[in-house]
Parts: sequence; C-alpha cells; structure tokens
Amino acid sequence: MQPELERWRDTLREHAQQRASQVALRGASRSYSYAQLLAEVEQREMLLRNQPPGVFALSLENGPELLFWDLAALLAERPCVILPPFFSPAQRAHCLMQSQANLALTGPELAEELRASGFTAGEPFWQRPAVVDAGLPTGTAKITYTSGSTGTPKGVCLSADAMLRVARELELASRPAEPRHYLAVLPLAVLLENLGLYAALLAGASLTLLPQTQLGISGASGVDWKRLLGCIALSGAQSLILVPQLLLGLVTAIERGLMRVGPLRFVAVGGARVAPSLLQRAAKVGLPVFEGYGLSECASVVSLNRPGANRPGSVGRPLPHVQVKLAADGEVLVSGSTLLGYLGEPPFDGQWWPTGDLGRFDEDGYLYLAGRKKNQFITSFGRNVNPEWIEAELTQHGAILQAFVHGEGLQQNLALLWPLDPQASDETLEQAVRQCNASLPDYARVHAWKRLPEPFTAQNGMLTANGRPRRAEILERYRNALFELVTE
Repeated sequence: MQPELERWRDTLREHAQQRASQVALRGASRSYSYAQLLAEVEQREMLLRNQPPGVFALSLENGPELLFWDLAALLAERPCVILPPFFSPAQRAHCLMQSQANLALTGPELAEELRASGFTAGEPFWQRPAVVDAGLPTGTAKITYTSGSTGTPKGVCLSADAMLRVARELELASRPAEPRHYLAVLPLAVLLENLGLYAALLAGASLTLLPQTQLGISGASGVDWKRLLGCIALSGAQSLILVPQLLLGLVTAIERGLMRVGPLRFVAVGGARVAPSLLQRAAKVGLPVFEGYGLSECASVVSLNRPGANRPGSVGRPLPHVQVKLAADGEVLVSGSTLLGYLGEPPFDGQWWPTGDLGRFDEDGYLYLAGRKKNQFITSFGRNVNPEWIEAELTQHGAILQAFVHGEGLQQNLALLWPLDPQASDETLEQAVRQCNASLPDYARVHAWKRLPEPFTAQNGMLTANGRPRRAEILERYRNALFELVTE
C-alpha cells in the first residue's frame, strides 16, 4: 500500500475511535458519525475486493453513497472513475469504453446506456468482461476525465499518493481558519471537490453532501440561486469550494442583503480566472475568499492563497508538495504530484509538466496567471492579449453572463455578449462594457460588441461539457458577425 494511502486509512481509524459519535457526514436524509462512516466504507471495500480486478465506474448523485463507494475504491486500491453528471451519453460511453471499466454502480437512469456498453445488471454492480487492455498506468487510483477544448474527454490517471498529498496540503492551508463544517457544492466527479472532501475528512470536520438538484445546480452551469443560497445558509457551512460564477452569485446576494456572510471562514475559488474586481467586492462585504490554481494533470491544486498569506489578484504561493517555475516564454511548469499519464497514451515520465498557462511571480513568490498560452492573441499593434482576462472582467459587473473576446491581427478588440437577464437592453450591456473598459488598459479594452442570438451551451457546441468556451467553434460560427464590427 502506498505511504499516503496507509496514512489515510490510519487517520480514518483514529477519527472513528477518537470522534466516534461526532457527525462526519450529513446527507439529504440521514447523518453518519465517524465510526459509522468507517464501517460503511470498509463494508464496501470488502465487496470490491471480492470482485474481479478492473476499473470501477461510478455514476451516482452527490451524497453519502457516492462518497462511501469512492473511499472504498481508494482503500481497496481499485482504479475508479466517477462519470461527471454534466457529460453527454456519448461522452459517458467514451469513458466506459476507453477505461474498459468492468464494474459499474449507477442510478437506474443509466440502465440503457450500460446495456448498450455491454454491461449486465447484477447486485449491487453492473458487470461486463474487459475486452482489451486499457493501458492503465501502474498505480492508478483514479481516472478523472477532463473535456478540455474538444468534445472527447481525456482520462487523466492519478495515484493515491498524489491525490492524498494534495488533500493533506489543502487541509494544512485552511487550518488557520479552523473550519469545522464543510459543504460540498460541486459534483464529486470534479477532482477539486473530490479532494476538498478528503481534506475535510483529514481535518476531522463535519461534511454536508447533498444532491446537486437539492442545491439547485443542474448540468454544467444551471443554478437556482434561491435554492443554492438557502442551502449554504441552512447548512451552517464554514468552508466550501466555488468556481468564479458561483462566487459571483454569492457576493452579489450578500451585497443586496439577501444573505449574510454568516459562519463562512474559508471560501476557496478556482477552476477559471477570477476577476480582481470580484475579489475586491468579496473583501468589501467581508467574505473570506482565497483564490487558488491547479489542474487535473497535477492532481488539482498547485498553489493557493491562505489565511496570513493572501495576495488578491494572485493565485497564491505554490503549496509545499510541488515546485513551480516558468519557461522562457512564461509558461507555468510544475513538478510533483503529476499525472501517471493519459489513459491510452504512454506514461508520463518527465520531471516538469507544461501546464499551458502563462504566468509570472512577484518578489514574494506569489504566482499570477495571464491566461492560456494557446488562447493569447496579438493585436495589429503587437500587443499580446489574453482574452480570458477581459472576459472575466466583462462578466463580473452583474449585467453580462457570457463574453467572448477576439482581436487577432486587429486594431480593435471585438466581443460577443450574452446578458445575465435575457430581457436586458442593449444600453445596459453598453454601460457594462464601459464600466469594464474603465478598469482596463487601452490595448485590452473592447471597442465594439455584438449581442449573441443565444447563449453558449454544450448542446449548441459552443461550450465544453464542463462549461469552458470552445473558442475555435465560436470563432467559426460567428466570424462574419465579428468582422461586421470592424471599422478600421
């Protein structure tokens, strides 16, 4: 057993003895003490150990059952893949085929998909024989799928040691805030949330894990704000992990007096660029927000702001388990806790992982990101501009939900916009653009914009399954509309 995994089991056993009656996990209908949690996990671990070896696929709603099975697979040293709820049927089929999963546990809604993939129903598992060797790297504990910029997800293979080392560093980073109650907001299939739960368990905190529908979250980007904010308030959460769009909703609600900061002590935010203006708004209302940075290929979190070491605008200092340096062109390179390899590709045996992100360090070692290397464009004046920076600023003022910025080879930066309120007037959007431009240098300002006929979605091919813009597809579809804006 890998050292971190042995340490992990010892920690769960210590909690089960020393915190036997403390609530470890709250679900939609019942709670479990630390002693009960360990018993539930070990019971499922034995069931998994009695099955033929192979990859275990999970597709359950967020809740105690999903966490129990996830932890059981980890302790049984059985490779596990949690299928993201926002994946399409074709993407799920791809994951099952590529991973050659021979064991699955899902809800009844996926029965037909499993049959189509060659599975036979059993109790409690769906089973099928593995047809070919999936080429799983030795030591793989989890396959986490990242859709990236294309529709075909890539399987990132991670070891238990890599994931648990990150979880331990997350727990240490949040420890000064002493959060004792953690609310899971993101799907457990999102690696960042998966490790957030591990970190909370390492701390001996109480976790609340509710179905996404109960939280008011649907698909990759649908949010019922009244329901979500109510769950955050009622849960008594002291810590949680958010993506920027969810942070925007929380900050806006607090500003409008619809919610209080309450007991929140540690709100981590990551997954995409966070506009400095949003962080300033969070600070103004007293919300303790700590921005971080990571990627699946490095077992999620690489750097993080934390209590006593928080520099808004940066993504914090690198955590102790990694080394970070910059290539000659400014690309961020990471060593430590890197992936074992992509599924179906040769194992990764290098020392430094090229992240594809551009960054810089300040004199105190805080890392600042400038966006994706491949997304950067160069204006006709020779200015390098990363559109994600401008897009993040455009969407942080409460009027614009989605923005796409383009300026390759042009004197002007052009934008496509979709409003937060579909009934909003063009004048409202124009005011939001002017407000954004006022905080940007001249070379980054939006000179002309056009209202989109419909929002970007995964269904219309403009977003990846996890909500990132498919830039090539957007440019192809709206190229003519954009160039109608050019007035040079």
